[in-house]
Amino acid sequence: MKTIKLFVLGLLLMATFAVQAQVSVNINLGTPPPWGPVGYSEVQYYYLPDVEAYYDVKSSMFIYYCDGIWVHRNYLPYRYRNYDLYNGYKVVMHDYHGNTPYQNHNDYRMKYAKGYRGPAQKTIGNRPGNGQYKAKYHSKQYDNQRDGKNDGNNRNSKKDRKNNNGNGKKK
Repeated sequence: MKTIKLFVLGLLLMATFAVQAQVSVNINLGTPPPWGPVGYSEVQYYYLPDVEAYYDVKSSMFIYYCDGIWVHRNYLPYRYRNYDLYNGYKVVMHDYHGNTPYQNHNDYRMKYAKGYRGPAQKTIGNRPGNGQYKAKYHSKQYDNQRDGKNDGNNRNSKKDRKNNNGNGKKK
């Protein structure tokens, strides 16, 4: 009886050593958009100087200042409906790791003013030929709901036209 217990114990030990535990760590930061710059798949945020907004690759959402607060949306405001995400410059935020990329927004606005162009960028994907990407990333419906209008003829509100300094306070 004692030999059977030792034999079973020996088999268990051999089986334990034979089985290799595999630990797989998969950090999925999300899939970069087709208009994102090539070569930066590990980055979480882009800053878009022309629209003073951020793009969170992990959540596939834009972050921009609206009515006194920073909002997270899966589209840009309607006022940027003609903004070309493929041609617009994306500042890759290499060294920021947090949840509030706008924390130093004034610094980004000064360093990367509207119209900023750094080194040439190639996009991950090709631009759709018929402009479908614009409809996906720009929402008139949101602007109408926010402004309390549903007539389809919405123009930017006075709040949208006021300039902000990026810290939640009006200039």
